[in-house]
Amino acid sequence: MFELASLIIFGVSAQLIANRLKIPAILPLILIGLAVGPFSTLITSDGQKFVEPMWSGENGLFPGENLFYFVSLAVSVILFEGGMTLRRAEVLNVGPIVLKLVTIAVIISFFGAGTAAHYIFNLDWDVAFLLASLVVITGPTVIGPILRHLPLKKDLSAVLRWEGIIIDPIGAILAILVFNFISSGKGLSFTDDALIGLGKILGLGLSLGCIFGYGLVFFIRKNLIPKFLINIFTLAMVLTAFTISDYFASESGLVAVVVMGMVVGNMDLPNYKEILNFKESLSVLLVSILFILLAANMNIEDLLLVYNWQALALLLIIVFLIRPLGVFVSSRNSSLNLKEKLFISWIGPRGIVAAGVSSLFGLKLVNMGVEGAEYITPLVFMVVLGTVLLNGITARPIAKLLGVFLEKPEGILIVGASRVSRLIASYLKDNGRHAILIDSNRSNIKDAQEMGLKAYVADVYDDIDDITYDFSIANMGYVMALTASTEINQEVVNKFKKPFGEQGTFRLVSPIESNDSEIKPREGLFSHTDDYARLAAVENKYPQINETPIKSQQHYFGMIEISKTNPDIIPLFIKSKEGDLKIIPSESQDIEIEGKGSTLVFLGQFPEGSQQS
Repeated sequence: MFELASLIIFGVSAQLIANRLKIPAILPLILIGLAVGPFSTLITSDGQKFVEPMWSGENGLFPGENLFYFVSLAVSVILFEGGMTLRRAEVLNVGPIVLKLVTIAVIISFFGAGTAAHYIFNLDWDVAFLLASLVVITGPTVIGPILRHLPLKKDLSAVLRWEGIIIDPIGAILAILVFNFISSGKGLSFTDDALIGLGKILGLGLSLGCIFGYGLVFFIRKNLIPKFLINIFTLAMVLTAFTISDYFASESGLVAVVVMGMVVGNMDLPNYKEILNFKESLSVLLVSILFILLAANMNIEDLLLVYNWQALALLLIIVFLIRPLGVFVSSRNSSLNLKEKLFISWIGPRGIVAAGVSSLFGLKLVNMGVEGAEYITPLVFMVVLGTVLLNGITARPIAKLLGVFLEKPEGILIVGASRVSRLIASYLKDNGRHAILIDSNRSNIKDAQEMGLKAYVADVYDDIDDITYDFSIANMGYVMALTASTEINQEVVNKFKKPFGEQGTFRLVSPIESNDSEIKPREGLFSHTDDYARLAAVENKYPQINETPIKSQQHYFGMIEISKTNPDIIPLFIKSKEGDLKIIPSESQDIEIEGKGSTLVFLGQFPEGSQQS
């Protein structure tokens, strides 16, 4: 009982530590696992571990091969949750560079790491390539925490994020295929039996994944499952799909759950967010337990296998040679510049799938008596620890050194996706600004997406992590609350100011504030008389955004005064000669016009000749 409770306590503690230090949770989880596992044998009187995952005598949590089963089931849930994040519309819009990173770069990493492992550790080719298939995986559970606290240029952040999401199932499937070759007893000879086995894995995994995915969607849409049971029913369906697929074709279950997750994630389910949140919470718990268990399951002898210069050489080759080679070959003729390519080359932390699948396959191959299989788990853990440690600690200084770090994030997060919000977001997009819309109204979000805008369904009363999970928001520097609700607008200011509104957080004034000149909120947006009702009315009458030249500071003041008394004019931004945009706050008199060539961006229409001087 103590060991089971300690896994959860240590796991949650590691997650809290990681969140506080802004590092991937994998790092403290593995260190805790090593501390309560192999390292604890150095201080206990009987040489036993504090936590013994596999049954040994009278000690241990999982007798026989039950640890394998737990690892398999845990990884299946984690991969399902990862598959749910692969939205079809977003994946199809991913640029060529990402597609090349998950194809060309994977091939380079696979053969490069396999060759290096073969010659450095004198491993058989099949074992070396199984190891290689595991160390090509950079998962979103590792990259996500790094990017969340690292404001990068928009395109660069998107490349890293989508590479991590897409490559996760690709790496897992690749490892499954190589494992199947080894366990078939035919190695890499590509016999008919081996090819048939591979066909079973892919065919059964794809078909059952689709069947269970569409089946789950059918049950939910037809309201056949009570709302309070949807999350538990989904979990049961995932485990059922995994076990049935795995029963008929060993290791095909992982393919099935990834495909099932992709099917569910690309259907317009009203319960999608609830299911994703539940699976994310469950995945966090499983990741925490899994990493501690897997690290604790290693022995001192396993660690001594990689306590040598060969292991360090393999890590350095993967980090400094193979990863950059894959990135530079994949990014030829792309829009990325040299510094951006160097940064992507540096960021390649390995994650949960690499560690989980390596432990599963490594332990199985050791029990099968495959020569060299004992190196798989400790070597993968060494690569995971090394890359997470290097990337987690150095990502920010390297980004600053290469000049890809956004000292002043310029993205604009707009809360509320009404017609006027969509009009403003379109203008921002047309003028080169990264604008994202969020709204709890699905219809508004759908309309925004049909206009080509980046828009996401989100509730500002949800946890901030729920919102950042859906999209890359690291380069948001401004927040504009444009909803019809005064309470929601104020909640946005209170909740989003620190994480997203570093450069400025603004909200529409309330009707009461707009009618009382004595009440002047510092975060007020546009002129002091512009509440939501007036904004919507002007947009309905004049559904376009206009620009007019600003001749001087006094000219600007004059136009602002006109806007205060004319209900058909709402000033929005100041646009500089270079094209930079500055949001106009309700204290609009505080804006200084810098240099000539600036323009006033406004909604509505000035009376003829009124803005001349």
